[in-house]
Amino acid sequence: MDLKLNGKVAIITGPAKGMGAAVTRQFANEGCQLVLAGRDTSAIETIAEEVRTNGADAVIAECDITDFAACEKVVDVAKQSFGGRVDILVNIAGGSGPIGKSGAETTPEEFEEILTLNVNGCFHTIRAVANTMIDQKYGKIVNVGGTFGMRGRAGRLAYSSSKWGLRGVTKSFALELGPDNINVNYVAPGMVDGPRFRDKVCANMSQKLGISLEEAAAKHAEDYALRRITQDTDVANACLFLSSDVSRQITGADLAVDGGWAAL
Repeated sequence: MDLKLNGKVAIITGPAKGMGAAVTRQFANEGCQLVLAGRDTSAIETIAEEVRTNGADAVIAECDITDFAACEKVVDVAKQSFGGRVDILVNIAGGSGPIGKSGAETTPEEFEEILTLNVNGCFHTIRAVANTMIDQKYGKIVNVGGTFGMRGRAGRLAYSSSKWGLRGVTKSFALELGPDNINVNYVAPGMVDGPRFRDKVCANMSQKLGISLEEAAAKHAEDYALRRITQDTDVANACLFLSSDVSRQITGADLAVDGGWAAL
């Protein structure tokens, strides 16, 4: 299916690693003109060079999403680089917060830090791009959250709270921007295979239960209807779908990409 994304201008936050790199590659493959935004521009340069080598247009914009002025500058870079438009915003940048800590053990500083990053950050990027999309009468915004923002999770209170908050941001902006033909949706990955999952989540379970990392990964997979861990390309494909006009009548939705956990 041709998603007709060729030439669309897409801002991607957190594009350097894991899901972000997968999203960057998939959007590049569809012919999007990319603005890759994040704090560590040297890390972003690697993926930018990769997609440029394969024929994509990609520029890098330094951005701390917790700084609204920095987010405005990213939009300026996009418009100056690609003809004054911004068609797509994919919010991937975020953090995991403390893992394995109860709410009582989580410090106020830890709680505030992850909410600032995961909720305020997406609010800033959406607010920065909103007027441009309103003027265009067109836009696609995809917020990448997590299934712990749909069911909650013991030992992940700070992260879970931030992703619940991001769902509220998503749904309210969907209502407010819908009359201007702007779709705002939420992609909720489950556990996504990669260094964070293996080195943090599996390592925590391995230590607690006295099992190997592979056994911990298998134990997580047992929780899902499809009995497999999500890959970063699964998340990227969901973002592509919601960034295209194939999904023109979908907004304010939560799309779980988790092999069947949050919704079942």
